Amino acid sequence: MLAAERQAKITEMIKSRGSVQVEDLAQELKVSAMTIRRDLVKLQEEGKVERCHGGAVAKKEVNYAKKQTSHRNVKEQLASKCASFVSEGDTIFLDAGTTTYEIAKRIKEIPGILIVTNDLEIARLFMDSEVEVFVCGGRVQKETGSMFDRYASGLLADFKFDIGFFGAASINEAYEVTTPTVEKMWIKRETPKQCEKAYLVVDHSKFDRQAMVRVNHLKDYTAVVTDYKFCEEELEELRQMGTVIIRGQN
Repeated sequence: MLAAERQAKITEMIKSRGSVQVEDLAQELKVSAMTIRRDLVKLQEEGKVERCHGGAVAKKEVNYAKKQTSHRNVKEQLASKCASFVSEGDTIFLDAGTTTYEIAKRIKEIPGILIVTNDLEIARLFMDSEVEVFVCGGRVQKETGSMFDRYASGLLADFKFDIGFFGAASINEAYEVTTPTVEKMWIKRETPKQCEKAYLVVDHSKFDRQAMVRVNHLKDYTAVVTDYKFCEEELEELRQMGTVIIRGQN
């Protein structure tokens, strides 16, 4: 079995069982414990699992409160840049997340806008405003206050948006957007296609990381709003791909 195949198998085993022990994996996959430890190190670096004493556990979502405090100043600056793209009367999709929540705070007084979101915290923010709000129905992921299942996808399929703002869990070295769960992939992949302008809004911490499921590519957005500092070689590569980068930090 090739290393990539073995690591994919380990990821599936951890996902289905919740946790695994190094010795058990070594025995089942007929390799040394040292090989398994190396596999787990690589899988953790890719954001697919979390290592623990003697083994690994399934990757867990970070709860909303922790996300709000992580890189908050940067998220606020990115949000301010994005808010400047919104015009009176726009129909807007706001993806679930704390950066898009910051965008919501900055656009709630713009007249005539309509918001569609799969984030309960964002919807709650607009309760004391004049903004019309649609919330995607379906199962609530309590850790993040978001909805991503087929019911949410079904509602979104009927909308066309003037502008959409999207977050990401991670972006790998090939400039692919990835997410930890299959459920999140569909909305994040399909909804940008329904936007006249779609912006990926991500801080520097999301780059050079990999999650389990591919969503799309940076070139699939109108632009990427970020504080990440690309080198000149990377910027030229992105330009050739048709990717537009907007600096979102002063």
